[in-house]
Amino acid sequence: MDTIGVVGAGVMGVGLAQNLAETGHQVILVDLTEEHLEKARHEIHQNLRLKTIFTKKSAQSESSDAALGRISFTCDYDRLAEPHFVIENVVEKWPIKEEVYRRLDLICPASCIFGANTSAISITRIASVTRRPDCVIGMHFMNPVPLKATVEVIRGYHTSEETLNRTKALLSAMGKECIIVNDMPGFVSNRVLMLTINEAIYVVQDQVAPAEDVDRIFKTCFGHKMGPLETGDLIGLDTILYSLEVLYESYNDDKYRPCPLLRKMVYAGLHGRKSGRGFYNYKP
Repeated sequence: MDTIGVVGAGVMGVGLAQNLAETGHQVILVDLTEEHLEKARHEIHQNLRLKTIFTKKSAQSESSDAALGRISFTCDYDRLAEPHFVIENVVEKWPIKEEVYRRLDLICPASCIFGANTSAISITRIASVTRRPDCVIGMHFMNPVPLKATVEVIRGYHTSEETLNRTKALLSAMGKECIIVNDMPGFVSNRVLMLTINEAIYVVQDQVAPAEDVDRIFKTCFGHKMGPLETGDLIGLDTILYSLEVLYESYNDDKYRPCPLLRKMVYAGLHGRKSGRGFYNYKP
């Protein structure tokens, strides 16, 4: 498992590729356009340089260029015929996920494990479109990936013990622990978190309190490092919306109905940190 495939060069894919490279893995990072890949290369380079600047010299093991050099950036899915572990990070929309997994299933070696870094979609559903359901497992990394020490690992209906053990070994090599949960849409983290963020957006929409005060209550009263709206901006409000839509469809429960204000902000391009503005302004 020296070489790991990473599909999707968005926020999560960038963090994952960086983290893998920093822990000595060769990475093949695949995306649809050279523009996305160039943006990913720039972000990873900047992240590694900043980390080098703020890390004590005695703790530095190598230069940022050395880590970056372990990442191959490509639009060629056929490059994924090499690795025996591929982690997918594409947008949280089922038709796109389905197409990606059908494509990977034709290209990757029969023993290749597919790690689904999905926010809410059932791992068993993802596995159902492949010829290797025993080799599909959920790997829900948290953002920012290099700074989070624990991963939510989801066992699908057919996930084998060998797949689970190989996944644990990879995460251990990345310096991470895992918490294993069973498969239901949203798992543990997002089944609870998406409700919290969505309800916080309703609070703002209903003019109970502005975003700053909502987050301040969670930070000062409950001791949270970030409030729910700051968290939504960090994850990406588009991702929040897509995840809620998956949960709403999966459970047919009105409690997952996305807040109209959330839809409006996503339609307006206010996606949070990655777009420069969400509930807060991140542009200089």
